[in-house]
Amino acid sequence: MDSTRNINIARSALITGGAGFIGSHLAEALLERGQHVVVIDDESTGLVDNLAAIYDHWDFEYVRGSVNDLPLMRRLLREADDVYHLAAAVGVRRIADDPIDSIERNIVPVQSMLAELARLHDAGQQVQLFIASSSEVYGKNPAWPWAEDADLVIGPTNRARWSYGAAKAMDEFLAIAYHRQRNLPVVVGRFFNVIGPRQRADYGMVLPRFIDAALAGQPLVVHNDGEQIRCFVHVADLCQMVIALMNTPRAIGQVFNIGSDEPIRILALAEKVIAAVDPSLKVVFESYAKAYSSDFEDVHVRIPCLDKLRHTIHFHTQYGIDDVIREVVEWKRNTECDAM
Repeated sequence: MDSTRNINIARSALITGGAGFIGSHLAEALLERGQHVVVIDDESTGLVDNLAAIYDHWDFEYVRGSVNDLPLMRRLLREADDVYHLAAAVGVRRIADDPIDSIERNIVPVQSMLAELARLHDAGQQVQLFIASSSEVYGKNPAWPWAEDADLVIGPTNRARWSYGAAKAMDEFLAIAYHRQRNLPVVVGRFFNVIGPRQRADYGMVLPRFIDAALAGQPLVVHNDGEQIRCFVHVADLCQMVIALMNTPRAIGQVFNIGSDEPIRILALAEKVIAAVDPSLKVVFESYAKAYSSDFEDVHVRIPCLDKLRHTIHFHTQYGIDDVIREVVEWKRNTECDAM
């Protein structure tokens, strides 16, 4: 028997932060599956332009507003069958520059949303919730690959860099508590290094930062020694994993790593971008202290264990790292041409 949930084309999906990089791709994927899609975004980091391909779609609705607007969110939640909570303060640069905003944006809306969904659930309306968490919750756990039941090793509270992971971990605690105590249907996904078209370099995202520099004919700035190891997943692949989890009943109440488990060193990533854009370009190295702050800490290796995900849903990634680099370079070039 197929363990996935039957899709009713009338199902309505609400995406918070849906004008962002990941949210806009998720909106497109859900529309392709025949769902009605509502996006709410305050445009603090999201861009309406990200939704250009679907903005006039007959089954799409855009709401400019904040997830902290409780009357607005109550209305939108009442009208939804599925909620994908992606709204968050993201990016290493943003966390370093404004930790208060990062913490509040990542905890307060989740708490109020869970409470409202629990109230609806008690009244007989079941709304399923996906909460986007992050690999940052693992902190600096040295034992990789990281499995979902691994210990969370968060750094000291006087270093703002760890506040994002701690806030996301609290979101997870709240979500699982509401599932266990109030029977709320919740799925939590820990995202690992998502990349693809529409991702911006503004908040320290490494691939668009490298590509922006390369297209401008500038050296690629690699932090520290470039030996950091990461696993990158194309946003389209990630969206399919998220949707599959939301339509698999045994995923309810569970936490999943979502991403790729194919590692690459950051220096090697920079070299791939150089090869794709202009082989004459150089790499320059910059200390964490200069890039962020004197007390900045990073994680050397960030590799997920995807066994639980593979045992729960059937998936295979369609994009390798070289494919994504070529696609993002082409998108950047086309975007620059359109702006002229």
